[in-house]
Amino acid sequence: MMYPYMKFEDETEVTFSQIINKDGVDTVEVHFERPTDNGFDSARCELPSYKWIIREGYSEEEIKKFTEFLEHNAHLFFKYAKEGGIKIA
Repeated sequence: MMYPYMKFEDETEVTFSQIINKDGVDTVEVHFERPTDNGFDSARCELPSYKWIIREGYSEEEIKKFTEFLEHNAHLFFKYAKEGGIKIA
C-alpha cells in the first residue's frame, strides 16, 4: 500500500509505503514520480537507511535534493505509515 504525501512544482508526486519489516528493522519506502513525454521519471528510497532502490530519469542534483527532503521528513513518513496514511478531513 502506498499513501500520498505531496506534489512538487515540477509535478513530482511523493508517496510512501506502510511500515515494512525487513530483517527485524522497520522501514518505509518513499517513491518520487514525475510524468514525462515517454512515461515517468521514478526514484525510490528506503528509510531509515536512505538507500536508493530505484533511480530513473532524475539528475544527481535532484536526488541530492530528495535526500535532503527525506532527512527533514523521515520522522513524518514513519509516523504516518504507522497511522495508515495522512488523515485529512
